[in-house]
Amino acid sequence: MTQTAQTSQTTVTSALFTPARLGPLDLPNRLVMAPLTRNRAGADGVPGELMATQYAQRASAGLIIAEGTTPNAVGQTYPNIPGIHSAAQIAGWRRVTDAVRAAGGRMFLQLQHGGRVGHPDNSGLTPVAPSPTALPETIHTPTGRRPAVVPRAMTVADIHATVADFAQAARNAVDAGFAGVEVHAANGMLLHQFMAENTNRRDDAYGGSVSRRVRFAVEVTRAVADAIGADRTGLRISPANTVNGIEEGDTEAVYTELMAALADLDLAYLHLESADPEQPVFALVRGTWRGTLMANPNLGWPAPLPADGGRNAAERLLAAGADVIALGRAFLANPDLVERLRSGAPLNEVRDKYTMYVGGPTGYTDYPTWGETVGSVLGSERAA
Repeated sequence: MTQTAQTSQTTVTSALFTPARLGPLDLPNRLVMAPLTRNRAGADGVPGELMATQYAQRASAGLIIAEGTTPNAVGQTYPNIPGIHSAAQIAGWRRVTDAVRAAGGRMFLQLQHGGRVGHPDNSGLTPVAPSPTALPETIHTPTGRRPAVVPRAMTVADIHATVADFAQAARNAVDAGFAGVEVHAANGMLLHQFMAENTNRRDDAYGGSVSRRVRFAVEVTRAVADAIGADRTGLRISPANTVNGIEEGDTEAVYTELMAALADLDLAYLHLESADPEQPVFALVRGTWRGTLMANPNLGWPAPLPADGGRNAAERLLAAGADVIALGRAFLANPDLVERLRSGAPLNEVRDKYTMYVGGPTGYTDYPTWGETVGSVLGSERAA
């Protein structure tokens, strides 16, 4: 990381720094910290003090969406992923939200069920999915990468129980101090698996036609909204994203149906992952969804983060009709991202990918603020 110690900065004028209303919250700016899996919970899924420190460092975000968190035991994806289905996990998350609130921040929690993206070595259970179709790649476990196992096809009773688990997880999240939750229906996780042709080969009420394939995602979202209020419920989608072996087959029909089925709820927001205002998917979503749209710009992962942290891409999305912007890696490396973007200060570079997904403070809580960087450089210059 190379930076020049500039002690004075200009103030950048941008719509990113204007207030916004999102569900029950008044946001001081339109920059949202996107949910970022970091594998820092305990083996029992309980968030600890390190997680509280990391999120509190980033409390100047307009909103923080905490990382994907499992609503039940079988939904666990990888090792050290947090949960929100036990008393200890709720208490751990309460320490996190208390720390962020004390620092002036606001938080939603992402609810994520991995479906076939899981392993018995991680959860102690055989993964479940819409159909018995295995993830076409290996999966990380405590003893290294292992071949994915064939998931057990969910029965209708399993589906109903999982809908109830999401609703209870949402109640638990509010009890833990979150202002709301984001239902994860993206990136090849369970809800996305139900929507995609290649992972949903059912011939019952939850498979076959587009309306049947989106039914599970609709039922989960409605159950969560009924449990805690639609204004406290967000939904994340990633149309046409092939991560985790997903092939939707009929993207436009799937998401048109999904958005129509949820149009009457007045959700807090719809979160579009890898958004690009020049792509048809963005036009489809913004043209169909009449509520608040959160957009996560496509910054070319795993390409290096742009020098501006994605600010130009974010401003283009706002100009194209997005309401708030979610950034991931920029917040990962810059706890004071809002202040750096507002002042035009240079950004920390993201360290190697390895430190993103290992335990401990390295690559997690040890990224310096701009003030700390300037102070360190000036101290070195005085000492010289």
